[in-house]
Amino acid sequence: MGGEVVRHWNADVNGISLHVAEQGPADGPPVLLIHGFPELWLSWRHQMAALAARGFRALAPDLRGYGDSTVPDDPAAYTVFHIVGDLVALLDHLALPKVMVVGHDLGAQVAWHLCLFRPDMLLAVVNLGVPFFPRGPSSLSKAFAGRDGLYIMQFQEPGRAERAFARYDVATVLKKFFSIEIDDLTAPPGVEIIDFLEARSTPLPWISEEELGQYAEKFQKSGFTGPINYYRMMDTNWRLTAPWQNAKIMVPTKFICGDKDTGLKSFGTEHFVKSGAFKSVVPNLEVVIMEGHHFIQQEQAERVNSEILSYFDKFTGEKA
Repeated sequence: MGGEVVRHWNADVNGISLHVAEQGPADGPPVLLIHGFPELWLSWRHQMAALAARGFRALAPDLRGYGDSTVPDDPAAYTVFHIVGDLVALLDHLALPKVMVVGHDLGAQVAWHLCLFRPDMLLAVVNLGVPFFPRGPSSLSKAFAGRDGLYIMQFQEPGRAERAFARYDVATVLKKFFSIEIDDLTAPPGVEIIDFLEARSTPLPWISEEELGQYAEKFQKSGFTGPINYYRMMDTNWRLTAPWQNAKIMVPTKFICGDKDTGLKSFGTEHFVKSGAFKSVVPNLEVVIMEGHHFIQQEQAERVNSEILSYFDKFTGEKA
């Protein structure tokens, strides 16, 4: 297929420069891969190779604020409208009217909103780690009031997390997040979340030191403020998405999650996913819970690849 080489390019879209990693034939069925926090296009390296080998065109951008994409200074430039707008503009730039999408973590949140805002552009979605939660009756800050130890709340205050992160080298900050195996991302009173998290003393089995170095090099360059600004816009996003109150996700979806994923184990997520409440807001839904933690597409790459390919086969007419 000639899909083994990862090609890198930048596109001027939506007022910014978006870096994109691409693998697979240019005329293959397009798959847009949306990374989470704190990640890059690189988190999809295993999926890109598998998709390319099957003739798909894998497109993995660094979202705004990350890697080799533009890092706007203004927190207000990180609303869900900006992020989804970047991706819609990218697909327009490539003249791709309809794609399949894979999202992970915050990238899954972006993918869910892409489903809400532009379902006409999506054939199917595979989302990892973060289910679609319908818009609640109050903003996040109200919902989590009094929980200062919760990472989301610590991320709200401008500069706070960045000052705490700066006590460590960038690779250690990343490894602390990549090592998460706890059920609740809440630090004890008076403790910063980055101080509370522990980096594994041994290498993580799913990421090489060289790959960790690649991540660290990019975050050293672009910093953590852009990525954290996504969290700082969560209350704003709640206000902006009022028109989608009670909206359902109608795009065909497969949801994949590790059975030990921190996100599954907190906020009542496991009950939501397994009780039927999830399917009530995403009617065309398949759920796969597999052994693993949060960074499932890297930790259980072959299994995740198999799930993605078997699902997308339904929408391309291809068979294994």
